[in-house]
Amino acid sequence: MHTFFAHTQLVPVPILARFWHKCRTLQFGVFVTNLTCILLSTIINIVDTNQLLFGDNLELLAGIESKSVTLIYIDPPFNTGKVQSRAINKMKKSKNGTHKGYLDEMYEKTEIAKYSYPDSFDDFIDFLIPRLKEAKRLLTDDGTLYLHLDYREVHYAKVVADAIFGRENFLNEIIWAYDYGAKSKQKWPAKHDNILVYVKDINKYYFNSSKVDREPYMAPSLVTAEKAKRGKLPTDVWWHTIVSPTGKEKTGYPTQKPVAILRRIINASSEKGDLVLDFFAGSGTTGIVAAELGRSFICIDKNPEAIAIMKQRFDEAGVEYEIKEKYFAIPR
Repeated sequence: MHTFFAHTQLVPVPILARFWHKCRTLQFGVFVTNLTCILLSTIINIVDTNQLLFGDNLELLAGIESKSVTLIYIDPPFNTGKVQSRAINKMKKSKNGTHKGYLDEMYEKTEIAKYSYPDSFDDFIDFLIPRLKEAKRLLTDDGTLYLHLDYREVHYAKVVADAIFGRENFLNEIIWAYDYGAKSKQKWPAKHDNILVYVKDINKYYFNSSKVDREPYMAPSLVTAEKAKRGKLPTDVWWHTIVSPTGKEKTGYPTQKPVAILRRIINASSEKGDLVLDFFAGSGTTGIVAAELGRSFICIDKNPEAIAIMKQRFDEAGVEYEIKEKYFAIPR
């Protein structure tokens, strides 16, 4: 019996043929060069439970039903040209330590884990375009995409996103401003990210500002005491710190995004029971917040370190999910 190699598992051809027949019937296919790669969960029903998918997002997105996702948040690599890394360290009191702590106690630092991923592309926009096309296909008519980038690629990304979604469906550019880390003295320090917001249909999109957290007025003396106490709705500039390297929220994954940022996005642009998708899931913040707010989620990443962190994070939070990580390769 002939077989095709799929990761570490050999799969009999007749079994693959039966799956392929069902896949064609459901019109779910993933075409990559001369192979069609199918994830078993996409042939069955991918939205019955929360899903954690391990693999190339472009291949896996093709297996998700069109118009099934209300909210997509993606935080792709920023194309910094370097390897993004974050170490988890343990500090222990030691007379011979080199780090001074509370009450001048000396500590020794030991690295217990390190996570990283490459963040460099020869043509980032060519990488992004097919994934944005898939995002548009997957969104419901009232759905929204949040595309999180920074100054390196955001201007190019907006041009192609305008072409894919239509300029009329561009809703906002959110500036997430923070003040943490080293500051250049040779130029204005870059201390913000850009989040482009596109909707599937400008006449149908869902947005509920009443569910969004409020923030203090910058000049509370200029408004009534009642308004000052209630706070104001956020504008398109969000001031919020990054995840502290020493804070309780940290997972050790580089470029982890704060829970509060995702909570604001998910509250505003989805309702309970909706499906939320993040196909550059990283540390899994989108999944954690979606579950907390009563949404279903699909998180996708091809980095095994990210998958390991998400599994640990979901397990510790008591989030129910299924993990899918086996591919079946079929000749085209």
